[in-house]
Formats: sequence, structure tokens, C-alpha cells
Amino acid sequence: MTSLTDNSEALVYRKDTNGVASITLNRPHVLNALSPDLFVELRDMITSIKNDVEDIGVVIIRGEGRAFSAGNDLGSIAKGEQAPSKYFQSETIDALENLPQPVIASVKGACYTGALELMLAADLVIASDTAVFCDTHAPFSLTPLWGMTKRLPLRIGTAASKEMMYTGKRVLAEEALKIGLINRVVKDEDLEAETMTWAEQIAANSWHTLREDKRLLNEGLNYTYKEGLVFERTTSLGPGADMGERLAKLGPKAKKKE
Repeated sequence: MTSLTDNSEALVYRKDTNGVASITLNRPHVLNALSPDLFVELRDMITSIKNDVEDIGVVIIRGEGRAFSAGNDLGSIAKGEQAPSKYFQSETIDALENLPQPVIASVKGACYTGALELMLAADLVIASDTAVFCDTHAPFSLTPLWGMTKRLPLRIGTAASKEMMYTGKRVLAEEALKIGLINRVVKDEDLEAETMTWAEQIAANSWHTLREDKRLLNEGLNYTYKEGLVFERTTSLGPGADMGERLAKLGPKAKKKE
């Protein structure tokens, strides 16, 4: 089953297909630059998906046109466009990271600075062979505000993060895969189909387990190793309501193992 929000004027639109919600940044004429108004629409969409755990098991975030996003839209800010509050953009990225559903970033073309910070809030990243990743804070005398200094080292390590951040180097898709910035690289023309195939593969598993895996992994980062072990065994919710139904589908195979 597929449903689609009206995207004629929207800066962000959503399409739902078989338990997968696709969020699309919709400013292709400016390479999906992240304006304050776009963040307002993105926050509303994230909130609606957060409250839709019965119908949505996996989330994709992508960009319309030839780029994921060129990053923060400084032009919009210069024109006087303002976010509702001082930390609204960074808190919106936090909200994306904290969605109960697994999030896949599907990246083609430019993924620069603020867009890189947005991408890093996703659990998994699939990129086309045209993708280019870059942090341009240093060349323009800017400093990170949206989580770069925490999320990038978690993804690729401190040394590789310092190289990206200090030099402003452009990282192409194959290098991004090698250093662990992304999970997969596919041909540009295959990106949309491969992203959906991957999302549907994940969504075919128990949503109960997916949400618990994500919660335990993410919240577990707040603890030391030993504390994390205790956190897992004392807070894990155990089997979901769909366990019996899923085991029954194994039929004779399950009985044989017993």
C-alpha cells in the first residue's frame, strides 16, 4: 500500500510504501539547501512518523533531484528567514536520530556540512557512486552546531574525523565506504530501487525487535561497557507479540530444531 503527501509546494514531502516512510527534501533548484523553513516542515514530519509506529517500521531520508543536500542555506538566513528557536535545527536532527524506527539515508550528489550532519543522524547510509561528502566549516570560518563533533567520530573514528574537518576535503563514495562513513555504494541509476529493497528487507523483520535494537544500541552509548551490559539485560523488553506467529511460519523446521 502506498500513500503520498501533497508535494506541489512542500519543502519536504513523505511517501509511505509497505511500512516504509520516505522523507524527501524538496528544494532541487538549490540542491536541497537546508533553510529554516525546510527544518520546520522536516520537524513536523519527523513528529508524525514518531507517532506512527503501528504503520511505519523503517524510514528513508533522501533529496529530490541530483543532490541529497548542499548543506545549510546561508542565503535564506541572510534574507531574514529564522528558525523558531535558537537550537531548532540541531534539535530537529536529534529528533531524526531518536526516531524509534531505523532510518536509512539515501545519498546522491552533494552531501555537505549541515547535510552531512543531517545524514549522520541516520542509522544506515546507502549512497550512489556520484555522492560527495564534505565538511566545509573550516574554509568559511564556521563552527559545528548540529552534532558533527559527536556523530562523525562515532561513525569513522577521531583521526579520520579530524582529517575531514580540518582539511575540508571532498570524500567520494568509494572512500566514504572504505572509512565507514557509509554502508553501501550503488550505481546512481539504481539508488532509489536499492534503497527501497534494503528498507523493505529490514521492514520484513519484527518491528518490535528493530525498535528495541535501536533503543539499546543508541542509549547504550551513554554507559560504560559494564554499565551497558547491565542496561541491556535489565531494560530489554524481551520477545514481541509477533514471536509466536513468526516461529509458526517456520513449520517443521522449528520442530526439528527442538
